[in-house]
Amino acid sequence: MPQKKHFSHSHKGPHRRFNARPHFARGNFKRGNFSTGVHMHPSTFINKAVITEEAPHFVPEHRFADFLIDDSLKQAIVAKGYKDPTPIQDRAIPHILRGADVVGVANTGTGKTGAFLIPLIHKLLLNRNDRVLIMVPTRELALQIADEFNGFAKNMQLYTTVCVGGASIGAQIAGLRRRPHVVIGTPGRLKDLLERKVLVLSAFKIAVLDEADRMLDMGFINDMRKILALLPTPRHTLFFSATISNEIEKLIGEFLHEPVRIKVATREIAAGIDQDIVRVPQGGDKLTILHDLLVKPGFDKVLIFGRTKHGVEKLSKKLIERGFKAESIHGNKTQGKRQKALDLFKRDHVQVLVATDVAARGLDISGVSHVINYDLPATREDYVHRIGRTGRAGKSGKALTFVE
Repeated sequence: MPQKKHFSHSHKGPHRRFNARPHFARGNFKRGNFSTGVHMHPSTFINKAVITEEAPHFVPEHRFADFLIDDSLKQAIVAKGYKDPTPIQDRAIPHILRGADVVGVANTGTGKTGAFLIPLIHKLLLNRNDRVLIMVPTRELALQIADEFNGFAKNMQLYTTVCVGGASIGAQIAGLRRRPHVVIGTPGRLKDLLERKVLVLSAFKIAVLDEADRMLDMGFINDMRKILALLPTPRHTLFFSATISNEIEKLIGEFLHEPVRIKVATREIAAGIDQDIVRVPQGGDKLTILHDLLVKPGFDKVLIFGRTKHGVEKLSKKLIERGFKAESIHGNKTQGKRQKALDLFKRDHVQVLVATDVAARGLDISGVSHVINYDLPATREDYVHRIGRTGRAGKSGKALTFVE
């Protein structure tokens, strides 16, 4: 059996340090600017990826060729380089193809976008009068799903419109008037378009809520409920969420019909992520320490997280002044500038992308060598989300957290 990496759950083993690690007394560590009552000891941010032969290997029940989908879609899957289905794809696609409502519990990076797009594209090929509404929490996730859709549906004459805040509503209205097969949007902008009567949901018999828990966290629950209530019945409804809270459970009860529940057991943190801290001594210069890290070999594609929009912009400018190729994404940037920065980072034209938590939520960027928490995450959930941008698709990655 090939060797696979996973985490040791002990902190007793030796750890390589980028700076000498002093002794931390649990009672002396201060939370700094944490926005919640979560107390995270520095040991939270330390965990070595170790070699083991005990990691279970997932064997899918199906191959993509086995699914009862259009041949042109099968060819598109092969062209995108997809080989075997991921666990969520393997389990969800057959149920979605037969028209069952589905609740999929899976994290970002598990292939859940393909799990709903593949069967829904097949359904659209069978009936081009069908319309699909996909609701997501962020602009970035909406654009990511649109890119994925366009990759699968290439040359199939299936069209999508993205309806998100921070972008021209006029262009989105024009896109809706072309009657796209798929509308992907954030709840706030979708609600705005509904109120303007340019988005009419009577033809949308398929609905997808992706990252439903994140939409709930961002305060979209009432908008989600109003939009779902305007969809026709009967309809085909799919929910994807990393967690299922009581509020999400209520939505499921209200809007889904006898759903199939699929939970994919994934590690909270990918096995190949090497986690460590970078100690900032009292009076030390964080920026200089960061500079010294970024010039080291192997720091090829680095995602740096800051706490505030202003801080993220300031840090990216300081790195540029020091000669690094850097970009930033945060809520004060226009959608066009955020997308340009993201594209430059994805295509390796810049080495460093500095981001806030909200701006980077759900991003799927291949080949991130390091995630650096320049500012401490507010919660354990934010930490897990941040470092999950590296070590994706079975690759190794490193996560470093600055501790002052």
